[in-house]
Amino acid sequence: MQITKAGQIQNIPIKILKYNTFLKRLKGLMFRVKPIVDEGVLLNPCNSIHMFFMFFPIDVVFLNKQNEIISLHNNVKPWTVIFPIKNAVSALELPVGTIVKYSLQVGESIKI
Repeated sequence: MQITKAGQIQNIPIKILKYNTFLKRLKGLMFRVKPIVDEGVLLNPCNSIHMFFMFFPIDVVFLNKQNEIISLHNNVKPWTVIFPIKNAVSALELPVGTIVKYSLQVGESIKI
């Protein structure tokens, strides 16, 4: 995964799995017991998420059609809901702490 920050490209060593079917998006990370570490999940299409049946927190990044970050959610805990984000077309579920560790910001572009 790469982030474009002010013309600079930053590589982030996280393997992204693409969940773009109804069943994959529906299940997502539910029922996994161990937290994700060096992997993330791209849900597409997706403009909201729920954390039902999750056993660990995650960071969530919402992207628009151009893969620009439009909303960031740190340390989203199990059994919470993020309601629909205007203009979001996909959600990137990442290991907790990723947003802070890589200083992700609204407006940056992501290449997967």
